[in-house]
Amino acid sequence: MLRAIVFDFDGVIANSEPLHFRAFRDVLAEDGLLLTERDYFDRYLGFDDVGAFEAMLRDRGETAAGMRVVELVARKAVRLEILERDTSVLFPGAADAVRRAAAAVPIAIASGARGDEIRRALAREELAGCFTGIVAAEDTPLSKPAPDPYLRALTLLRAAGDGELAASSCVAIEDSRWGLQSARAAGMRTVAVTNTYAQSALAGAADLIIPSLDAMDLEILSRLCA
Repeated sequence: MLRAIVFDFDGVIANSEPLHFRAFRDVLAEDGLLLTERDYFDRYLGFDDVGAFEAMLRDRGETAAGMRVVELVARKAVRLEILERDTSVLFPGAADAVRRAAAAVPIAIASGARGDEIRRALAREELAGCFTGIVAAEDTPLSKPAPDPYLRALTLLRAAGDGELAASSCVAIEDSRWGLQSARAAGMRTVAVTNTYAQSALAGAADLIIPSLDAMDLEILSRLCA
């Protein structure tokens, strides 16, 4: 039976990828580097901020030295906070879906986004109390598609209640193939939402594909864990 749900954040709960693109673009432009929207969504969407800047710099023939990347990440965080002011970054229906899930089973987040960005958005929408645990980019040594984020979320869920919680009793909800790979490698059942990629791009990578969190049916998720 379904015992827990673990959500990705960007692209599943939050429609923040367009804002992330603008923040990356603006920061790189300050250094005279070009980032197009197509490049961002085709090549860098699956990275956390550190990995994205490292890849972006390498692809542009730039040195991806540690301190330069740290400085770019810090500048990008400031820019993103400005872009987020006075606006909801959640997909329509996402808040209600989170509340429905939290009323049924413990829920958590496993994301490549920064923890402060996740918590800021959840606090603004009064959703922070719904989550048993939050795993952000800084919380695991490896990011998706490695299983580390989902394994860490499973550890937090176990520590908060069911110490015997099996990964196969958890459903992960993702929007990308590398996120789905991460969850599957951790032993979880997988659901893909087509917020970011078309169904054809996600076919075969998930146990179930739905158009958005608004279409999430907890009974169907329970059957995935049977």
